[in-house]
Amino acid sequence: MIGFNKPYLTGHELIYIKDAASRKHLSGDGFYTKKCSDWLAHELNCKKALLTQSCTAALEIAAILADIKEGDEVILPSYTFVSTANAFLLRGAVPVFVDVHEDTLNINEHLIEAAISKRTKAIVTVHYAGVPCEMDKIMEIAHSHNLLVIEDAAQGILSTYKGRPLGSIGDLGCLSFHETKNIISGEGGALLINNDLFLSRAEIIREKGTNRKEFFRGEVDKYSWVDIGSSFLPSEITAAFLWAQLENAHSISKSRKEIWDHYYEAFKGIENSSVIKRPFIPKYASHNAHIFYLLLDNNQKRDHFISEMKVRGIDCVFHYIPLHSSSMGKRFGKISETLKVTEDCASRIVRLPMWIGVDYKKVCKEVNDYFEIKRR
Repeated sequence: MIGFNKPYLTGHELIYIKDAASRKHLSGDGFYTKKCSDWLAHELNCKKALLTQSCTAALEIAAILADIKEGDEVILPSYTFVSTANAFLLRGAVPVFVDVHEDTLNINEHLIEAAISKRTKAIVTVHYAGVPCEMDKIMEIAHSHNLLVIEDAAQGILSTYKGRPLGSIGDLGCLSFHETKNIISGEGGALLINNDLFLSRAEIIREKGTNRKEFFRGEVDKYSWVDIGSSFLPSEITAAFLWAQLENAHSISKSRKEIWDHYYEAFKGIENSSVIKRPFIPKYASHNAHIFYLLLDNNQKRDHFISEMKVRGIDCVFHYIPLHSSSMGKRFGKISETLKVTEDCASRIVRLPMWIGVDYKKVCKEVNDYFEIKRR
């Protein structure tokens, strides 16, 4: 069986973990945390990068920084992971779900303005599959309505929008290093800060609401409880693992892109026969080959394809159940209009195995054989 995902290791992870242990500093913000944070800030061109335990944690910090309060509204796509909404719901906000584009599955920027009300505080963009949203238009809308933009770039490390790294465009950006992502640490994430207003407070919230970082820098003579916060720091063990990945990030991205390109070329004929649709990459975008998916004609054909691929030894999966259709989405969310594209694409999408070392030639053969048989 070719599994859907297999974590990639560079070979230095255990070496750096052993080194971290020898340094006698295993809690957060040690030697490896600094190396990772500096790399992220430099490579992604943000003012500051703070490692977190997960992208969920980064989103939760972002919600606090955005001063989200009971009854505020936050605009986001329904086609995303639950954390995108949960982080703001925890602060009392109402998630306002907007439909997506059929080609990229990203939030439809042309529908955002109609969803804005006097209660709206922020727009959350989700760069699905590491393919950028149309950020210029979204930033223009946000500025004209005095709203914050928070990029959920969980899947987007090393992807760019018009040459700008994802996570570096909005006021705040959030990354994931979960084992299913391109760059991993098992669990892990990062908050990218691009707005000067949030630089000092983000450190405090992340450090349990204390000014501990200022104390260690010698800026205060003692630290104390000065704000709300929680324990969002990952350990040095996690950071050491992550450093082995980050120092190889560009080569990892290159290897994934080669596999993605093989898939894309192999299924050109099927798409030309109007049997499936391949991923769409806008001209303004460079992507990181995080996901390769196909859109089939309908839900029944998608489910049959998944079952048949399993018989052929290939584990293919669907993706998100739209948040607005979930019990929590119905209870706490708000829909500005029908989300026909979201519902349609969510019912037809299937993701192929996408990891370094996958036998992509076998995957391509079996997929093409399946559709050839179906066409007869």
